[in-house]
Amino acid sequence: MILPVYLYGQPILRKEAEDVPDNYPNLKELVANMFETMYYAEGVGLAAPQVGLSLRLIVLDGEAVANDFPECKGFKRAMINPEIVEFSEEEISLEEGCLSLPGIHEKVSRASRIRVEYTDENGKHQSEVAEGFAARIVQHECEHLDGQVFIDDIPAIRRQLNKRKLQNIIKGATNCSYKTKSIGK
Repeated sequence: MILPVYLYGQPILRKEAEDVPDNYPNLKELVANMFETMYYAEGVGLAAPQVGLSLRLIVLDGEAVANDFPECKGFKRAMINPEIVEFSEEEISLEEGCLSLPGIHEKVSRASRIRVEYTDENGKHQSEVAEGFAARIVQHECEHLDGQVFIDDIPAIRRQLNKRKLQNIIKGATNCSYKTKSIGK
């Protein structure tokens, strides 16, 4: 089932998400719905707060960008209660976008390598290293779980230059090909 994507301005996007309990009902169905929503919106990652749920759950699939970023080949994961436990000192600055901020793309510096620990959708603990764009996707989505969005990571002058676009998103004056939920609509 395709879920509406909550847009910038929705309070849930600024709230720190809660841990997913071990016995969360219909977790596999939720994971499947989040993947379906992400694919429909042509994203490479989606966090539960972006579909209105204050849960520490993200889904990722970097296959769509694997031609440009080979480290994303086969990088499809559902991460429950992810925690980034290690960041490399080396950072790379690349342009990012976000399904919750349609039409906004800005360069963001992120660690080029991370170690993330999480539980997969089968309840198994995982610890893995992600590099390059795969690491970027994980960092971007994990920020959503902490009540942040990627524009928080850009210089104030760049945020100011995007002020009108941000106000339009809040009002619901955006043109998206996927279902959304804004404050204005």
